[in-house]
Amino acid sequence: MWAAEEEERRPLLGPPPCHGSSSSRVFGRRWLVLGIFSLLGFVQGLVWNSWGPIQNSARRALGFTTRDISLLVLWGPIGFVPCFLFTWLMDTRGLRLTVVLAALLMSIGTLLRCIPINNLLIKRWLIHTGQLFNGLAGPVVVNAPPFLSTTWFAPDQRATATAIASLFNYFGGACAFLVGPLVVPAPNGTTPLLTGDLSQSNDSIKDHIQALLFAEFAVTVLLLAVVVAYFPSHPPLPPSIAAASQRLNYRTSICRLLGNFRFLMIASAFAMPLGILAGWTGVLDIIVTPLKVDAGWIGFWSVIGGCVVGILCARFADFFRGILKLILLLLFSGATLSSAWFALTCFNSVTHLPITRVTLYTSCILTGVFIISSVPFFFELFVETVYPVPEGITCGFVTFLSNIFMGLLLLFLAFYHTDVSWLNWCLTASCMFSLVLILLFKESYDRLYLDVLVSV
Repeated sequence: MWAAEEEERRPLLGPPPCHGSSSSRVFGRRWLVLGIFSLLGFVQGLVWNSWGPIQNSARRALGFTTRDISLLVLWGPIGFVPCFLFTWLMDTRGLRLTVVLAALLMSIGTLLRCIPINNLLIKRWLIHTGQLFNGLAGPVVVNAPPFLSTTWFAPDQRATATAIASLFNYFGGACAFLVGPLVVPAPNGTTPLLTGDLSQSNDSIKDHIQALLFAEFAVTVLLLAVVVAYFPSHPPLPPSIAAASQRLNYRTSICRLLGNFRFLMIASAFAMPLGILAGWTGVLDIIVTPLKVDAGWIGFWSVIGGCVVGILCARFADFFRGILKLILLLLFSGATLSSAWFALTCFNSVTHLPITRVTLYTSCILTGVFIISSVPFFFELFVETVYPVPEGITCGFVTFLSNIFMGLLLLFLAFYHTDVSWLNWCLTASCMFSLVLILLFKESYDRLYLDVLVSV
């Protein structure tokens, strides 16, 4: 007992102590590590979605255009361009270096955004540059969750840890819909507007925006200090046999991924609907505004519901291991039905389905819930399918592929943006396509079998 307590207090930033190769143990501090990382992902998502919820205020006070708002959102996917560099750092240098780097990039980005300067042109450039720096942290907070769960958690807690670490990034983006409007008043809701003094109104809105930017900077700096002070790369002892096993090198891993048909199948099942959902969500306001529905609240409740359902299903998957394919089949059956329901409702001229706020909210929110909650299960299935390819490389590949699909969709939207109702059918088709791929996919649990068989 005393030896265990002494080992629990051992500092983790140095090299791990030498123990027998078969020794394994889980440490209570794993939840602290998971909590710090999840908060980092939360803030990264919050900063990324800072401008969409307050776009009208930003247009009035900072002179933002529609192009500015769109580009501020696009810096997130653009930040995934050096994705493979971060996955290489993660798998060769460990979690600590990459997480500290992500926190540093976020701090620099939020610092640039809140520099007080009166020249609006320079201010806009600083804000765009800051958003890019925050986007560069995206590959770490999105791709690291399976690596973190394998490094710190036992096999019967890995799915839960992956779900919490990955979904908190989405949760942060959803909370921006509350935080932004709470701090920054809308142009038609500020007291100075009632006086008719437009310059005073703009100054008031600008001050509130500046306060929001300073607050986000303070939070990121605090997180950076916490990560630098305490965020170890690994525990003194691995939590499982798989965590201690040797992984393939970077070049061999890439070749293994590209040559594995089953992996490419399930990667496409993940990347296509996630990429199209991102594009669909981006123009949802255009789709539902004529129907008198608020797209912001749909997006908020979709993400919140997806996070809750994803974490609950992950806990269930940890109790009954080896059912990832079944969970994904159920989720994408629901996604296909709900997205088809929404598309048919919007196609009212032919289907004559009743268009009500209840049906539109329910179908939209369920679509987002089913797709978003599938993310951690896909991540776990990817790792199981291609083990012993490192987790960071595997997840980096699929998220990069998802951003390619989103980029292609946004490029297509640039030419066909007058009527975007076709996106409803595109989303339904992607969910149905993924459902077929998941159904045909032959699952395997090489990492889980290693833990179970060797332990026995």
